[in-house]
Amino acid sequence: MADVVIAGIGQVPVGEHWELSLRTLAARAIQTARKDAAGLEPQALYVGNVLASTVSHQANLGALLVDDTALHGIETFSVEAAEASAAGAFRIGYLAVASGFVDTALVVGVEKYTDMVGPDLESDVAHMLDGDYEAMQGLTPTAQAALLMQRYLYETNAPRQAFAGFATVGQRNAVGNPNAYFHKAIDREAYARSEVMMNPLNLYDIAPYADGAAALLLACSDCIPENFPHPVVKVTGSSVMVDALALHDRPDPLAFTAAHLSTEEACRQAGILPKDVDFFELWDAYSIYAALSLEALGLARRGEGWKLAQGEELALAGKTPISTLGGQKGRGNPLGASGAYQLVEAALQLRGEAGPNQIKTPRRALVQTLGGPASTAVTHILERI
Repeated sequence: MADVVIAGIGQVPVGEHWELSLRTLAARAIQTARKDAAGLEPQALYVGNVLASTVSHQANLGALLVDDTALHGIETFSVEAAEASAAGAFRIGYLAVASGFVDTALVVGVEKYTDMVGPDLESDVAHMLDGDYEAMQGLTPTAQAALLMQRYLYETNAPRQAFAGFATVGQRNAVGNPNAYFHKAIDREAYARSEVMMNPLNLYDIAPYADGAAALLLACSDCIPENFPHPVVKVTGSSVMVDALALHDRPDPLAFTAAHLSTEEACRQAGILPKDVDFFELWDAYSIYAALSLEALGLARRGEGWKLAQGEELALAGKTPISTLGGQKGRGNPLGASGAYQLVEAALQLRGEAGPNQIKTPRRALVQTLGGPASTAVTHILERI
């Protein structure tokens, strides 16, 4: 297996891009990543997306994008794994380069959520759930998270306001990220006053859906010239695990088993333990998912993930930094593209290019993207070389 590095990265600001098409968003991220890769050209393109075929009325995104970005003749196709789609596309790119099938591969995650408005949009997002037994009964991803949080509060007796720390750290870190949706920090008082959206989830417990595109150019380490203009980041671990799609089919819905197993396998490949990484880009689309992810990572005991959010342990200068450029909560959640943003942001940290959010001399990162409530879990270990 060849060593695989991230040679180029690109992203567009997350937000409501009413004036831009899906293809334009993707093309901008792709061109930025190609420029950042200093002349390395991709031999394959893998696209992560979840909503385009229904919301944007566009399928076969690979063919669309290679034509739009003058990458004719290369292998390309789309990957769908709910919100973990771009992370899944990154894994495909990693495997293509590591196996020697190609020397370089481009990965892009793109989502154009605002191509549709109205109640039908929520129905399209619910396609990520079990269609027969969840979505058909009116369940949505937010309702699913609310059910899990209600159960968690019941089982653990955690204080309702204990989850404020997850929201405040994400919004605070987003202030220093020029590509984030939000640039205003909140405090615990603002969290306590916020409107309940779906009991017990309030406004700040829920990451907003948005448009976005982020891209990464992967290459074999031998392809990187000595005079490369910036540090490269090595992929030392990569794993995908799945669990039952419907929550009622799981023996313990509060155990993010796929997230745990995916972390375990990625860390095994990298030869480390989760505690050996310098920061975590975890899945905080809902604050309850952040707590359950920390427990799945082995950083907190069962039912005690919320305790890590009570002080400053999760802050940039803390022992366990998370969501260093805002996470889904502060940066925004462009659904199928979110995994690519997480990987780009981790690469920026490891390259020492995270601006005011820069962590002191980070060496390793763990990046985990979830599709649904850990129905799919994609974990990568990145290391600066």
